[in-house]
Amino acid sequence: MKKLKRSERLVDMTQYLLSEPHTLIPLTTFAERYSAAKSSISEDLAIIKDVFENEGLGELQTLAGAAGGVRYIPKLRRDHALAFAEELCRQLQQSDRILPGGYLYMSDLLGQPSLMNEAGKIIATAFSDREIDVVMTVETKGIPLAYATAAQLNLPVVLVRRDHQVTEGSAVSINYVSGSHKSIHTMSLSRRALKERSRVLIVDDFMKAGGTIQGMVDLLGEFNAEVAGVGVLVESGAVENEERLLQDYISLARLSDVDAKTKMITVNPGNYFEK
Repeated sequence: MKKLKRSERLVDMTQYLLSEPHTLIPLTTFAERYSAAKSSISEDLAIIKDVFENEGLGELQTLAGAAGGVRYIPKLRRDHALAFAEELCRQLQQSDRILPGGYLYMSDLLGQPSLMNEAGKIIATAFSDREIDVVMTVETKGIPLAYATAAQLNLPVVLVRRDHQVTEGSAVSINYVSGSHKSIHTMSLSRRALKERSRVLIVDDFMKAGGTIQGMVDLLGEFNAEVAGVGVLVESGAVENEERLLQDYISLARLSDVDAKTKMITVNPGNYFEK
């Protein structure tokens, strides 16, 4: 790379860090990239660190020593996260979202990259201090949120299938109970998709009693894998005649009531903001 002015170097360095979250980058990488002294690079990083923290963009961790370097940890400030959750609740409370049977239409929100990116950043913030190897979700609606979260953590995504695909190779399948009618469903995961003893962050778009997520937890047991955390976009606050199968999770919004007669929907920020 050609010699850059300091202002140009700061811009390029910031972009580099943003594109490589949770990655330890040696100072020599930047020194060689910009043909600059390590002392100059350290001064630049101090400026970037202050901006990131002041603007609520995350943390810049510096590790000293020969094996040290700098690592960018994306984090969304709590007030910014709450503002996002309140806007999400406002959109979810639109009366035309009510579908027959009292279901709530959410596909349009799940299809908005900017919205999913913000949601993913909040979930990534909640679990930024945990050791995680992969992000997992079950097809299909949870996929955008899983990829958005994984991008912030710089991790791969593992997809659990509802129907085994021949292109996935050999797979492990289990039955699980889901839905208000206690229906029995099947989910499967390719043996090649997940290494044994992996630490897994489970992400999903919606949770009622938690049957689907509990199914994923049980499936992980077949791989001797560990659940590092569970994050959901929306949870159902009232689970009639059902006990929540899952207790340790975070949610960004809580759906308390859907009244099909009055077209009223009650949604509040989720339990992430109660912790």
